[in-house]
Amino acid sequence: MKTLLTRRTLLKGSLAAGAGLAIGFPLAGRIPGALAQTAGVFAPNQWLRIDRDGVVTIINSVPEMGQGSLTTTPMIIADELDAVLDKVRVEQAPANPALYKNPVTGTQSYGGSRGVRDHIAMWRKAAAAAREMLKQAAANEWGVPVESVETEAGTVIHRPTGRRLQYGQLVDKAQQLPVPENPKLKTPDQFRYIGKTVKRRDTPDKVTGRAIYGMDVKVPGMLVASIERCPVFGGKAKSFDATATRAVKGVKQVVQVSNGVAVVADSFWPALQGRRALKVEWDEGPVAQVSSAMISREYESAAQQPGQIARNDGDAEKVLAAGGKVHEAVYQVPFLEHACMEPMNATAHVKPDACTIWAPTQNPGGTQATAARLTGLPPEKVTVQTTLLGGGFGRRGEVDFIVDAVEVATAVGAPVKVMWTREDDITHGFYRPATYNVFRAALDANGMPSAWFTRMIGPGILIQKGRAKAGEVDAAAVEAMRNMPYDVPNLRVEWTNKDFGIPVGFWRSVGASQNGFIVESFVDELAHVAGKDPFEYRRAILGKSPRHKAVLELVAAKANWGAPLPAGVARGCGVVFSYGSYAASVAEVSVAPDGAVRVHRLVCGIDAGLAVNPDAVRAQMEGGAVYALTATFYGKITVDKGRVQQSNFHDYPMLRINEMPKVEVHILDSGEAPGGLGEPGVPSVAPAVCNAVFAATGKRIRRLPIDRDELKRA
Repeated sequence: MKTLLTRRTLLKGSLAAGAGLAIGFPLAGRIPGALAQTAGVFAPNQWLRIDRDGVVTIINSVPEMGQGSLTTTPMIIADELDAVLDKVRVEQAPANPALYKNPVTGTQSYGGSRGVRDHIAMWRKAAAAAREMLKQAAANEWGVPVESVETEAGTVIHRPTGRRLQYGQLVDKAQQLPVPENPKLKTPDQFRYIGKTVKRRDTPDKVTGRAIYGMDVKVPGMLVASIERCPVFGGKAKSFDATATRAVKGVKQVVQVSNGVAVVADSFWPALQGRRALKVEWDEGPVAQVSSAMISREYESAAQQPGQIARNDGDAEKVLAAGGKVHEAVYQVPFLEHACMEPMNATAHVKPDACTIWAPTQNPGGTQATAARLTGLPPEKVTVQTTLLGGGFGRRGEVDFIVDAVEVATAVGAPVKVMWTREDDITHGFYRPATYNVFRAALDANGMPSAWFTRMIGPGILIQKGRAKAGEVDAAAVEAMRNMPYDVPNLRVEWTNKDFGIPVGFWRSVGASQNGFIVESFVDELAHVAGKDPFEYRRAILGKSPRHKAVLELVAAKANWGAPLPAGVARGCGVVFSYGSYAASVAEVSVAPDGAVRVHRLVCGIDAGLAVNPDAVRAQMEGGAVYALTATFYGKITVDKGRVQQSNFHDYPMLRINEMPKVEVHILDSGEAPGGLGEPGVPSVAPAVCNAVFAATGKRIRRLPIDRDELKRA
């Protein structure tokens, strides 16, 4: 079947473009000992191809969700290959976890800011091996030692004689050579692209509207479906009356699927109108008894009982019981929805012998496996075409919207696009967990923490998804708390799993997003109790965490910490590690008499080891700031009778452009291994803002989002 849409030029590339040089990896990511002997054969495990015309084609396995993988991947490979970046083409990898899996996680699923940090070594090795083979092929052609040749801009050069051969002239001979097991990689001083600012490849198509997202997909004979879902989590349809629905012009079929009742029509509008006319009787299930008030009461009650030990250094309880200066606080964060700009959607065509899916997914491997399970087809008969993603943030790692498309397409026997509404997205998501956190700390004579105790209450994402055992400490739930960086000789962290059946998921920066807020806010409280400057206090207890300390010092210097500010403006700071990177923020904030908080300036810093494209690093930090500020000021999902009370941006608002502060991003090049970028920009922002609010007003924010009524001045 041929699609009607024209894929973007950057994603195009002939899969049978004549003779070529192919570099591939087996499952462990090690370069194989020999190449396929048949020239021009495309192998599905190939990451790199060079055609006789000299065009380099790269297979990009990382879905493009705004982070810049369509630019960063070719930068890395072109640099190590000595190719001309502007002449490199990119193809999106098909779903095939056996061949395109992440070499670290072993899955073809992308979250956790893993694009560059997990793949860069493999990509560089692939390109370096190709470069050495091209050099050897040229040396053989000229009858000279390989040490006397070098590469430059798609060309092999013999400097003593000035002879040159283009890469395209060498692919047939290079194809016959063995692949070097340990090719020599470039040193940083030899990089032409890595570490330099490169313009995003996807920007022109996004600006002009040519970019193809999941909701833009069109295929011959395609129908469109909208699904009426039980308003209560876990509920199921008992029966439905579609009489009025079928009377809507354009409606073709009404079918029950696992996630509700699907109305299938020739376009979205009649599908939605038909859905609104549908009458469904629901079995709401046990979650119908759950409300936010109940969850809060149960959390508070659970906090009175011991939890599972997540970390226990020294004897915090003994020191705290001994008396002295002890400070206590309770911090709470709400459920949050991802609110991707592009609502969930997927298109599927299921035939007896094959299934094709077009989807904006972070999880191509899981999409393929899900479709194979639902259709009974072997995975190799399921083709997944990953489109651009209109935001991911972890939400598009789920497969519920894939299930929708495959089930409906199977039922109607035609290609079907299932489109979610914004209301569907808000009310049927996988939410960042709401948590309740009790803190106690003892301070020594110098005001430094001698003991620290935290008890955390909330659901475990990994446990709910079956990726951790019930009864264990959920690693995602205690991230950035269990491994908090401060020097405290007696430290105890407890965690209690309290799950009421609300679906939870991986929200941008996951556990670090809320735990960075609670830890950095409580540290700020301790600094105030000790009568010390919050920045200097942190420096004093970060002796065992030099990278935390360095990035914090960077942002403090860039923000002129300690310098006078305009009347009514105050500063706050925070520093948090997440996903392999260290990030810090300083916020300059004022609070109006009506309690409205204004962030005037946000100075951010990140140590992500190696910054492949500094412009992309800055963009990710700025985007993280928007996401974090939205959660700080507005983000809150509440539940009543098992139903989410918010439904769209009128009651689940986003940060507006006029509320966005000036953001300055500073990159600390530590020379360490690459860390993540998409998520580390989030966790340090909320505490920096809330700590600045305290500095301005003397009122401590211990519950998010900020309640401006609590900040009003009489």
